[in-house]
Order: sequence, then structure tokens, then C-alpha cells
Amino acid sequence: MYHGVVAEGGPRDGFGSAGYAAYAIAPERFSEHLERIAAATGDPPSSADALTAGSAGGGTWMLTFDDGAASALEAAEQLARRDWRGHFFIATDLVGTPGFLTWDGVRELARCGHVVGSHSSSHPHRMAACSPEELLDEWSRSGAMLAEALGRPVSTASVPGGLYSPSVGRAAAAAGYSVLFNSLPSQRPGQVDGCLLVGRYAIRRDTTADEAAGAAAGRPVPWARQRSAWALRGVAKRLAGERYETIRRALLGRR
Repeated sequence: MYHGVVAEGGPRDGFGSAGYAAYAIAPERFSEHLERIAAATGDPPSSADALTAGSAGGGTWMLTFDDGAASALEAAEQLARRDWRGHFFIATDLVGTPGFLTWDGVRELARCGHVVGSHSSSHPHRMAACSPEELLDEWSRSGAMLAEALGRPVSTASVPGGLYSPSVGRAAAAAGYSVLFNSLPSQRPGQVDGCLLVGRYAIRRDTTADEAAGAAAGRPVPWARQRSAWALRGVAKRLAGERYETIRRALLGRR
């Protein structure tokens, strides 16, 4: 799971916040990641379509990009040089706002053969805290806008903020999505109401190329480390409640 691919000190990309910057990597580091991933896996990335069709074999891996930041086109260009497909998830209310893709940019991703999916409409900070009605609206509005822009329905989505709950998955299934990516560092897909749930390994600004390659190749150590970190954050989230994101942003801003 990637976010921005932008040079430090470059133009605003995505949310432009300290929290977002923690997940954005420089283009040259992204290129290094792709080199090491290619060497470690020996295969191009698969797609969500292969998962739902049952044609994805052992060792399947994918590349996903959340938010729909302007730098998605940089990532897409680097993938195109390898004839690789990525999955780009768009928060549709943010399209055309500073730091994010325009609709022409979204269509360019699809034209280049990448999978374009939903990242909700408004990118709620606490998706799992939304009501069932709000969740269905977030998924449905985003899917409708993307379908209109691309001229075809979208069947994949990813959860903004990483806050997944069964109600988030059920709403995505009700909105017609067949694959939902979340931020849980799990290598085993799940399912809710016929919608496939796929976990991801999160790439941060300081993730090395070797770590990214190890995760793509399915090596146990990087996944185990991220699961441990995720469990610790889960404890912190339960203790801090709604204050968690405020505290997290404050700490990131001090770095």
C-alpha cells in the first residue's frame, strides 16, 4: 500500500499534512522499490480481477495507491515503463482540489490500463465510526461518480484511514464492490457478504527497498513486524478513542 510518490519539498501532494508525508516516498526511492520487488518476486503484480476470477496463484502480490493524490501520475508512469498495473483508489470529493488529481488525471490512469477504484467520497477520518447510512452513501456516491467519469462501473475499493469494521465491509458489499482493500497487515483474504477483503502491507517514507521487496515476496518477517506494530496501535486507539488522530498528528508534526 503506497500513497504519494513525490520529492521532499516538492509541490503539495495529497493532504499535505505531516501524517500524509509519513507515507509519501521520493520518486527515486519508489524506483528502487520497484527494482528490488521485481528481483524478489520474479513476476509482475497481479490484479483484483484475478482474485475474484480465482486465477491468482500462490505468491500473488499487488500494488495499491490510496487517496488519488496528484503524484499518482508519477507512480503510474513508473509502472508503465515495466508494463505493470497498479490499483489507484480515488476519494472522489477531493478530485480537482489542491494536491489531488483532476478528473482528466483519473481518466488517464484508466487509459493507461491501471485499475481505478473508490476510496470513499469524502475520506472520513474515522470511517468505522460512520453510521450504516453514511457508509452506504460514501461508497455509493463515490462509485457512481467514478462510473460516470470512466464510462464503466468500478468493482474495487479501499478503506480510507485504515479504520475497517464489519459495517464498513457490509456497506461496500451493498454498494456493489466485489473487492475491498483495508490496511490490516494480513496475507489471508477474508470475505463479507460476498465482498473479498484484502489486507495490505503499508509502505512508509522510511521503508527500505529490501523491506518492500520482502513484503511483496511474502517473506514472514516484514509482515510479522507490521502486525505487531498494528496490534500496538490498536491498543492505543482503544485507549485514546477519538483523541487518537489528534495525538498522532501532533506527534508526527514534531518529527
